[in-house]
Parts: sequence; C-alpha cells; structure tokens
Amino acid sequence: MDKNVATPSLASTVSAVVVLLLASTLIRGVKATIGVNYGTVANNLPPPASVARFLLESTVINRVRLFDADPQLVQAFAHTGIALTITIPNDQIPLLTNLSFAQQWVKTTLTPQIPTTNIVRVLLGNEVLSTANKFLISALVPAMQTLHTALVAESLDRRIKISTPHSLGILASSSPPSSGKFRQGYDTHVIKPLLSFLRATNSSFMINPYPFFGCSEETLDYALFRPTNKVFDEMSQRIYTNMLDGQLDAIFSAMKLLDFTDVEIVIAETGWPSKGDPGQVGVEAEVAAEYNSNLIKHVTSGVGTPLMPNRTFETFIFALFNEDLKPGPTCERNFGLFDPNMKPVYDIGILRQTARLNFPGNQTPVGKKWCVPKSGAVDEALQRNIDYVCGLGLDCGPVKEGGACFVPDTVQAHAAYVMNLYYQAMGRNDYDCDFEQTGAITNVDPSNGRCNY
Repeated sequence: MDKNVATPSLASTVSAVVVLLLASTLIRGVKATIGVNYGTVANNLPPPASVARFLLESTVINRVRLFDADPQLVQAFAHTGIALTITIPNDQIPLLTNLSFAQQWVKTTLTPQIPTTNIVRVLLGNEVLSTANKFLISALVPAMQTLHTALVAESLDRRIKISTPHSLGILASSSPPSSGKFRQGYDTHVIKPLLSFLRATNSSFMINPYPFFGCSEETLDYALFRPTNKVFDEMSQRIYTNMLDGQLDAIFSAMKLLDFTDVEIVIAETGWPSKGDPGQVGVEAEVAAEYNSNLIKHVTSGVGTPLMPNRTFETFIFALFNEDLKPGPTCERNFGLFDPNMKPVYDIGILRQTARLNFPGNQTPVGKKWCVPKSGAVDEALQRNIDYVCGLGLDCGPVKEGGACFVPDTVQAHAAYVMNLYYQAMGRNDYDCDFEQTGAITNVDPSNGRCNY
C-alpha cells in the first residue's frame, strides 16, 4: 500500500487484504477450529477495530464469538475474513417468533454486513434452558425456525447457520459419560425439536463445558489433561484421561438416546481463570495456561473422545479479555487470554512469531513507538489526517468533547492521538506514520493525564 498519500487506492486496499488473508490461512493451519469469545463487560477495552486487526495480524485465531450484534463490533471485523458468530440476547427471542420482525432483523442487522464481514452463525440467546423461563424456552425453537425462514428469503441460509448454546445443566445424568441423558421434559419437548432443526439446517449443537467448575482438588489433574488420573466407564468399557472428554461424551450419549448422533457438537465456551478468591482450586495463570494450551492440542489433534473417536471440535475459548465489570467472584473477571492493553496474560501458543517477539511473556513490549505530528505540520493537513482516520471507523471518541484526550482542544493535540491510533492499529509500520509526510515516529510516550496513547 502506498503510504505517501493519506487515502489509499481501492486496488491497493484490496491487494493488502488478500495478502493478509492468504498469510493468515497459511499460518493458522491445523488451528483453524480455535476461536475466542469476545466479551465487552468492561470499561477499559481497546477499540473494536484495533481488536480485529490485532487478532488478524498477531494471532492464529480466525473465529470470534460476540455476545450481541452491536453494529460497531460487527463492522470492526469487515475485510478480515475472521469467521464471526453473533448473538441475539435472550429477551429478544420471543420477538423473533414473528416473521415480520425476523425479516426486519435480518435486513437491518445482517444484510448490510454481507459479504464484507464473514458472519457464519447467529446464536439465539445463551443457556436459555438454564433460565427456567418457560416463556423463553417455549419460544426458542419457533424463533430459530422463523429466523431461518427469514435467512432463506435473503438467500443467506447457506452462509449463516443458526444455533443456541447450552450449559451442562441440560443433563439429568452425566457420570459415567455413557449414562448421559437430557433432563426429563426438556428432552422430548425442546431438545428433540431443536436437534431436528439443527439436523435439517446442517447446524451444530453448541455446549459450554467448564472442567474448572466441575473439578476439586482431587480431580484437578483430570481436569487439566494431566496423564496421572484415569476414569473407567464400566457401562461403555471406555477409559477417560480428562474431564472434558467425559463432559463431551455425556452430551453425545444424551443425543444418542434421541437418535441424533449425526449432529455436530461445537464447544461454544470453555476456559480457565488466571485469578480467583482464596480457597479456589487452580486459579493461577500457570494453571490457566496449562488448561487452555492442552485444550487446543486436544481438540485439534483428531483423536476425538472415547465415544467420538477421530474427531476435531470447533472450540471457542472463554475469553479474549479480562473484563473488569463482570459481577460475581474474582474468577469471573479473569478468564481473559489478554489484558485490555492486548498484552497476553499467559502464553498458550496463539501469538504469531512476530507478536511473540513483541510480547515476551507478560512484560511491556520492548522498543514501543508512537506516531505524532511532525514539527511544522500545518493544521489543515493535520485536520485531513483526523478526518481520514476517524472516517475509517476507528474509535475517535477520546478526542471528542468529554473524551479523555479532548483537552487540550487543538488540532495538533487531537491529530497526535488520532494519527497514533491509526499507526498502532495498522501494525506500527513506518509507512503507517507517513500521512503525506506530516507524521513522525517517536520513542517518547506522548500520553498525559487521563489521555493514554
């Protein structure tokens, strides 16, 4: 891309995107089934566009699950090729049983984003059966059917699949794994119609297994894939070497009772916290790193489980960031792979080699640089830089009135923040700070007061 002009040509932009996507595919290889849950219950997260760029350029992650359908979040992943799963909140499920509402939702939420954003799945709610809300539960499958009809009308049904994630609480029995069965009442009235819909639409049954919440001090090794503990299932005559396999096979056994073993299982959430409260077992960064790294190796190995051999599992790790506003115990705020400044909490092998050099462990990146206006740059040129960068959709809120970087209210100060925002988001290449020769790279952090660069 020619950075001697402030606005790149369409051809060069397309070329750069193609190069990034090709490189992404080559590097990701066998880890193509690993995604992350991108939660936003925090007040200190980076701009969505920066997050999307970071995932694309610095990690091997190529799947992201969002917990809503916020247009700003969705648009941030445009032109990245990252496979996006978006979520319709639980309280909107009854509305989607109305075809007109579902059609309008598709036309306003999905159609404008296609094909620039690679939306591959829409989830209706999260753990709906666990709410015990009969109104929501009874509306779940009809809403999925109606939304599918709306997708068909827009010719999006082959591109975008519909599902809903479940907790393991939908099981009445899970130990031993071969005894797994769904809770009575839900099994025939909700889950069987749901599985029928998933089979008919070639969609996946999504679950949220968490060995962390199911383990004790005695079963910690078993939960962490350590080879010291084994469990024998006398009913199936299978040996289990880790808790996740047991949880997956309990779901499989329950599906088998309903004759739906051909429906794919996807792990919508699983993870391990790096911090917790006193008395909790295994709440350290080293343990979280061990679980998640072993998880990745296991689900992408092709070994499968005792009852589902020779399979890989599409898996979404919870979560991308530590989220400081989540309620509940300390662990709930510390499931993140990354801190909000995008430094890794621990290393599980998802950073690309260049990023690993920039992020050694959990240390401050070495030799960090910033982009600021060149001495003598005139306000008119700097204002053009501001207009260009903010027009790309990057978060310029901090330089608007009331923002952390609004004061001093000058074109020079605002341009410094905005130009650096672009420079950091694009990967800190020298040419990303050219701006028609009005930008300069510095090793001195220009942050001041509340204004953090």
